[in-house]
Amino acid sequence: MRHSVTVHLEAEYLLQVPTAVDANTLLVLTMHGYGSNPEVMLQFSAAVLGEEPIIASLRAPNQHYLATGELGAPVLGSEIAYNWGTTRHAALNIQLHHEMVRTISAELRERFQIPARHVVLMGFSQPVGLNYRLIGTYPEEAGGVIAMCGGVPKDWEEDKYGRVDAPILHISRSEDEFFPEAVARGFPERLRAHAANVEFHMIPGKHRFPSKAGGLIRAFAEKIRADAR
Repeated sequence: MRHSVTVHLEAEYLLQVPTAVDANTLLVLTMHGYGSNPEVMLQFSAAVLGEEPIIASLRAPNQHYLATGELGAPVLGSEIAYNWGTTRHAALNIQLHHEMVRTISAELRERFQIPARHVVLMGFSQPVGLNYRLIGTYPEEAGGVIAMCGGVPKDWEEDKYGRVDAPILHISRSEDEFFPEAVARGFPERLRAHAANVEFHMIPGKHRFPSKAGGLIRAFAEKIRADAR
């Protein structure tokens, strides 16, 4: 028989704080994709968002080796990367993501006196669906969502998710290997099952961080800041 116990988990994140923090400062909780790390995500996020917001780059809770040899054995010296879980334990992965994000958000909001309406959830690939589940379950937790190269949860249209007033910016890529354009084109309509304000863009390229979409991301962040005043 399978058994389980609850254990304490340390959730780590990297933090970039602007020189000045005031009543208009945004707190961006940014999350890397499968096989990446918080250092890479912080670099990309800072490049497109600029120096004004507080940026917290969260490290996914699970680690793995990027290179494996015969029978899946790790290659010594291989780079270590991180992920947000697998489909086998989906419910636990969702719960853990929610607890991590909400706990870190609460800590930083208290530290810097940031209201929830100034919090932005930002994710690339794997955490996109997790962020949608979070904002659909706890719509009061953030004032905006930035999603890049990710998907919409399969159960998004179900009644277990509430109305989401926070604006959503979803950016897809035309040659994405995991979320084909034909599928991604349907994301805006699906998101609107619960979200009132959805901005969608399809830009050229494969499943990569859309660094050239910096203008779209900065404009969206500025809109959140202006609307939250």
